[in-house]
Amino acid sequence: MQSYEKKLTPPSACCFFSYFCSVKMQEIIEQTVDVLRHGGTILYPTDTIWGIGCDARNRDAVERLYAIKERDHTKSMLVLVESGKCKMEGGERPTTFILPPERWQLLLGKDIADNLPAADGSLGIRMPKHIFCQEVISRLGAPLVSTSANLSGRPSPASYDEIEEELKLRVDYCVSPLPEFLSGLTQSSRIVKIYSDGSETVIRP
Repeated sequence: MQSYEKKLTPPSACCFFSYFCSVKMQEIIEQTVDVLRHGGTILYPTDTIWGIGCDARNRDAVERLYAIKERDHTKSMLVLVESGKCKMEGGERPTTFILPPERWQLLLGKDIADNLPAADGSLGIRMPKHIFCQEVISRLGAPLVSTSANLSGRPSPASYDEIEEELKLRVDYCVSPLPEFLSGLTQSSRIVKIYSDGSETVIRP
């Protein structure tokens, strides 16, 4: 049998860089999903600022997020959902919609951890236009909890470098701040609360 070696044309520096980053991105996404599936907590980039999160179905993991942030349970956290789950549009700026229980349960079912909704049963939902978040949510097969990456009462970080080292040590996995993952935004989302009768209030412009 005749053997031969296939000759490959060396890629340009630009192509090599793009290929390397795509492989690195996939590895990070796979590691992130694995941590979430095992009930872990993560520090990760979002469509707004950096956040910490977990599988929204895992009550124990949600409880750990409250402890990590030293956050009072009266201050509920939101969830990021897969593209197509939420039909509401908030314009160009990322928008979180706080929905009454009958509306978010219609979208997400009843598998959401019972310590996530607010005291009135409402739940914040956002559909991020963000490659990392969408890939993780899709592969996990569940919404992703999201809350700003800061200890309660302290300023929200505008970049990875501003995140407190103490917080980084408290989570199970820190996602690398690859340029491809960063949104470029330095502020939190708009927040709009929608009531059972369809009326709405802008909580944060």
